[in-house]
Order: sequence, then C-alpha cells, then structure tokens
Amino acid sequence: MMRFVCCLLALTILSGRLGAQSTAFVFNGGLSVGFQKWDNSFDRQPLYKYHAALAIESVNNENDNASIFAQIGYHLRGSATRFRFYYQGGGIDQFSEEFIFRNFSLILGGKQKFPLGASSKYFYYGGIRGDYTFSTNIDELGASNIYARIYYPQVGFTNRWTVGVSVGGGLEFPFSELVGGQLALSVHPDFLYQYDQPAIPNVIDPLNPGQNTTLQERRIRNITIELTLGLRLLRKVVYEE
Repeated sequence: MMRFVCCLLALTILSGRLGAQSTAFVFNGGLSVGFQKWDNSFDRQPLYKYHAALAIESVNNENDNASIFAQIGYHLRGSATRFRFYYQGGGIDQFSEEFIFRNFSLILGGKQKFPLGASSKYFYYGGIRGDYTFSTNIDELGASNIYARIYYPQVGFTNRWTVGVSVGGGLEFPFSELVGGQLALSVHPDFLYQYDQPAIPNVIDPLNPGQNTTLQERRIRNITIELTLGLRLLRKVVYEE
C-alpha cells in the first residue's frame, strides 16, 4: 500500500510542476483485450473487458510537438477459457470462465506529436508503468468443483505489484480552442509475473484417491491491448508582459 501512496505522490508532484505551464487533462475510457501465457499444457483465450483513466499532460503553447504525461487508471487484466458443447439434435451451449486481475495502473512517459491536416495531430508515446492488484476473482474459481480446485491458480501466489511498459499511438483532434478529443491504440506488456507459483510436490490427487501428485510450476504475465477514446480539456496559461 505504501508503494501505491508513493505513486499518487509522484503524480501530485508532476501535476504541480506542470501547473506552471499549459496543461491538458485527458479523461480516457475504452475497450481492453487481455492475454496471458500460462504453461504449455493450458491454452488461454482473450479476456474482453474495459478500462478508465485520467491523465495530465504538458502543453507547449508555441511548439506543441512533444510532451510529458502522467496517467492513473483502472484496468481489468487477465484471460479466459471458453468451452463449446454440442448436443445431439444440433444444440450448442457455451461456457466461459474468466480469470480477472483488477489493477490500478500508473504510467509516466513522453509523447511525440506530428501535424495532421490543419489542426489535428497524430502521435506515438511510451512510458514506464506500475500496477497494483487490489483484487482478483481467482479465489472464486473452482470453488464448486472440489476435484478440479487444486489445478486452479491460488490467490496466495498473486503478485500485488507488477512493472511493465506502455506504448501506443493515435490521433488528437480539436473541438474548440480548449476542448478536444483523442483516440489511441496501445499495448501494455508486463515485465514481472502477475502470478508466480513454484512446483508443489506431494499434493493429494482428488481424481485418484490414495495417490499424490505434483502441481507444475505456473507463472503468468499479462499483456493487454487497449483501444481508448479520450476527452481533452486544455488549461492554457498565457503570460502577460
């Protein structure tokens, strides 16, 4: 929790430094597609969710071709398993199981901008990201099936803190002098494991009474792709001589 407080403090300090010049406040929201690599014996499918974030960005009144920014947001990361059952007579039933990690995320980075037409711009950006996982649903999965429970992830092996990078690009387009929009596509790979479980020997095998089994090592990293639509509000500072 102390690290998360430090992240908020860093955002506050950056906001104060940017307060001496023009700044843009960007309210972001959109769709997310989460991917995870578990192990060779378990195929994962995408998790379709959403995200929301607030960013503060520096603005140069004379030559706004580069900026620094800080962003804090709420992101659902993870993956899913989907099963499709076919019944005699042509019936189809689909079962979906989602593995969700609910994260607060802080990004500190820079943006490079280029003119596009009379007033719009296209850009790319990159930054360092830190995530804090405040809750997950993996402790609920498998609760109804005691025979499969040991093969599910265990909440005790979840890493609350992860680190990664965020890179992306998109468009800025004005509605008026002080209000505009932003559309971006970005990717967010983690460097650290979201879940790190060592091999666990001598576990009672519920499928074979009287026998033990070894749970294989399981390490999970997140990769998230996000499509984001933002509302940009410009706080313009004009110096008078």
